[in-house]
Amino acid sequence: MKHPYRIREIAAQSGLSQATVDRVLHNRGGVRESTIHQVHQAIAELDRQQAQAPLGGRTFLIDVVLHSSRRHGAAVRDALEAELPAFAPAALRPRIHLADGPGNDLIRTLERVGRSRSHGVVVMAPPLPEVADAVARLGVPVVTLNGDLPAGKRIAHVGVDDFDAGATAAYLVEQRLADRAGDVLVINGKGEREAGFRALLLERSPARRLLTVESADTGAVRATLAQNPSIRAVYSAGTCGNAAVVTAFAAEHRNYDVFVAHGLDRENVALLRAHQLSAVLHQDLRTDLRHACLVLLRAHGALPGPIRSRPSAVQVITPFNVPPAEF
Repeated sequence: MKHPYRIREIAAQSGLSQATVDRVLHNRGGVRESTIHQVHQAIAELDRQQAQAPLGGRTFLIDVVLHSSRRHGAAVRDALEAELPAFAPAALRPRIHLADGPGNDLIRTLERVGRSRSHGVVVMAPPLPEVADAVARLGVPVVTLNGDLPAGKRIAHVGVDDFDAGATAAYLVEQRLADRAGDVLVINGKGEREAGFRALLLERSPARRLLTVESADTGAVRATLAQNPSIRAVYSAGTCGNAAVVTAFAAEHRNYDVFVAHGLDRENVALLRAHQLSAVLHQDLRTDLRHACLVLLRAHGALPGPIRSRPSAVQVITPFNVPPAEF
C-alpha cells in the first residue's frame, strides 16, 4: 500500500500499535479484517488532513446567485450549510442572492455581487447572452449550477442539466401512457425543464396536447380539468404545490395515469409514499454544491487538485426507492 506517511503517524491516527500497522502494510497476515479497515481509514484521514492543511483557517466569502424561487433558494441554502463543516479548518461564508423577479433583476444582482468583496460566485441562471456577459465582468472565479454558460465565461460547471431533466420526465410520462390516448397537464411550465419536456414529447407523441397551468393552484387546476376531460398525465416542472394538484383531481373525481415531479422535499416524499406521485426527479444538491466550493477553493490555490466540471445525472425516485427517514 503506497502512502507518504510514517508508520508511527498511521499508528497514532488509528490507535493501533506500530507493529500491527507494519503487519497490515506489508501483508504479513494474522490480522483481522476490522484492523485492516482501521489502517485504511487512518490513511484516508491523513490524506484528508494533508489536503486541507493549506486552508489554514482562512475565511472565504462565496456568493450564490439563483434565478429561482424562494423555496428553491432555501433548499440551496440548507444543502450548502450542511456541507460547510467539511471544509474546516477554513470558514466558508455563503451569501444567497435570489434574482427571481423585477425587484431582484438578475443582471443587477450580478453587478452588485461584482462590486462586493467575494472569493467566488456560484450562478444558477438561464444561458442568455446578457447573463454570460454579466458573469464575464465579475472578475472572480465563477461556477455555473445546472444551466451552463458559454465556454470561457466560467471556470467549471456542476449539477443537472435542466433540459435533460425535462426530457427524462417526458420519457417517463410517455413510457407510462404507452399507446393510450390522453393529454398532459404541465404545472409551473417555464424554462429549460419545460423546453426539454416539450421537445421529447413532441418527438415521441406529436398528437398529445400539453395544457399549461402557471402555478399549482387548486382552483386553476380544477378549471383546466373541467374543460379538458382528455387529461391523463401530469408533469410538474417546479418544485412545490403538488399536493394541491392531487386535491384538484380528487375534487373533480378524476384520475391520472402518471404524475412526474421534481424535488425530494417533504411534500413530494409524502405523495410518493402514498403512491400519488409516480416518480420524482431528484438532484443531489449537497454533492453538487460541495464540488462547486472545492473548485472555487482550488482556483484560489487554497486546495490542491484539478479545476474541472462535474455534470451530475438526475436521480429517478419512485415509491419503491424513497430515501429513508430523512423527511
